[in-house]
Amino acid sequence: MLKINEAISLIEQGKFDTAFGHLYTNHSNIIEKQRRRYMEAINQFAAFFGTEREITFFSTPGRTEIGGNHTDHNHGIVMAAAVSLDIIGVVSLNSDTTVRVKSEGFDNMDVVDISDLSIHENEKGRSSALVRGVAAGIVQRGGKIGGFDAYTTSDVLRGSGLSSSAAFEVEIGAVFNGLYNNNKFSPVEIAQISQYAENVYFGKPSGLMDQTACSCGSAITIDFKNPENPIVENVSFDLEQYGFNLCITDTKGSHADLTEEYGAIRFEMEEVAAFFGKKVLREVDETAFFANIAQVRTQTGDRAVLRAIHFFADCNRAVELCNAVRENRFEDFLKLIIEGGHSSFEYNQNAYAVKKPTEQGVALGVAVSQKVLNGKGAWRLQGGGFAGTIQAFVPNSALEEYIAAVESVFGANSCYVLSVRNYGAVEVTQSL
Repeated sequence: MLKINEAISLIEQGKFDTAFGHLYTNHSNIIEKQRRRYMEAINQFAAFFGTEREITFFSTPGRTEIGGNHTDHNHGIVMAAAVSLDIIGVVSLNSDTTVRVKSEGFDNMDVVDISDLSIHENEKGRSSALVRGVAAGIVQRGGKIGGFDAYTTSDVLRGSGLSSSAAFEVEIGAVFNGLYNNNKFSPVEIAQISQYAENVYFGKPSGLMDQTACSCGSAITIDFKNPENPIVENVSFDLEQYGFNLCITDTKGSHADLTEEYGAIRFEMEEVAAFFGKKVLREVDETAFFANIAQVRTQTGDRAVLRAIHFFADCNRAVELCNAVRENRFEDFLKLIIEGGHSSFEYNQNAYAVKKPTEQGVALGVAVSQKVLNGKGAWRLQGGGFAGTIQAFVPNSALEEYIAAVESVFGANSCYVLSVRNYGAVEVTQSL
C-alpha cells in the first residue's frame, strides 16, 4: 500500500502509465485521462476517509455479451468480453468489522457491519446487500473477511447492459480476496461468490455470465453445464485486424424496476424444462422439445416456448461465434451476430418491456443501426435487454457515420467506441 501523497506523486510521474496502458490501451490521451481519474478518486477518498491513510487501487471491467443472450441462468453457453470501461476503487484497511463504500454519484455511503452476515430484507435492491452477500460468500468458502474503507468511481454505465452491478460486486470480492485472502480464490470463484450475493442478498435472479466476464477478463467462452465448475476458455479476438470497432450505445433507458421482466425469462425457460422433468433447459433434449411443442405450449404458454427456442439456438450460436473467430471467418461472425440479435428481439422478446410500451430505446437503436450498417456490419441488443444499450460491430469506413446517426437520436457522447480488455478484476500496481 501507498501513502496518499506518495500515490499521487507516482501517478503524476507516470509510474503507473504501464499499468494504465495494459488496462485502458496505450493511447497517450487515454493514459492522461486515467491519471486524472485516479488522482481525483484519491482526493475524494481523502475527503471522506482522511489524508493519512495507506491506500491501494482495484479495477474491475464491465462486460459486453457477444453471444448466448439469457442462456447462462439455464446452464447454457455464452461468449462475452471484458471491455475498457471499469469501476475503480481506492481502498484502505481499517481496524474494525465495518466496510464503508462511498460511490461517486450516490448520495449515501454504504456502511455494512460484516460481523452480521444474515440476510437483511430491508437491504434488498441496494449495494449494501451486495457487500454483505459477497462477505458471506467468502466466509462460506473458508475465506477471511475484515473491514475496509473505499471510494469508487465507475464509467461502466448503470442500467446499461455492461453489467455495472456485476462489476461492483466483483470489485468487492476482489478487495476481500486481495486484502484478506492473498488472492486464494480464482476469478471464477469470485464470480460465483458475486452471483450468490446478487441472487440471495440483493434479490435479483441473475445468471453467472456477467460476473464471470467481469472477473476473468479478455474475450471468453463460458459453458455453464455445471455451474459449480463452469468451463472458461479465452478467445483471441482483435477487431483491429479486421478494420472494425466495437460500439456500445447507451439508449438512455434504465434497468431500474425491471427485475420482474428479467426474472420472467428465467422462470419461463425453467417452466419448459419442468415439463420434461428437468430443472433447466440445458438438461432438455432439443429434439424432444421440438417434438412436443404442442403440449408444451398448452402447459407453459407461447412466450415460454419461444424463449426456449431462443435458448437452444443461441447456445448453438455462441459456439459457432467462437469457432468463426478462431477460424478467422469474420464475415460468418457478423452474420451470426445479426441472427442472434433477431432471436433476442423476436423470440426471447427482451427488446422492450411490455409494461412500458412507449419506451423502446433499445428497439429504436437496433433499427437505426440496421439502417446504417446493413450489408457492412452487425448489430444487436445485448445484456439483459428491455432497456440500456445496444452493441454494434462497425467498420472503420462507417464509424463516423454510425456515431453521428445514433448520437443524433440518443444524444452526444452516447456511443462508446471500446476495446476488449485482457485483464479481469485486479489490484492495480506499478508492476501490472
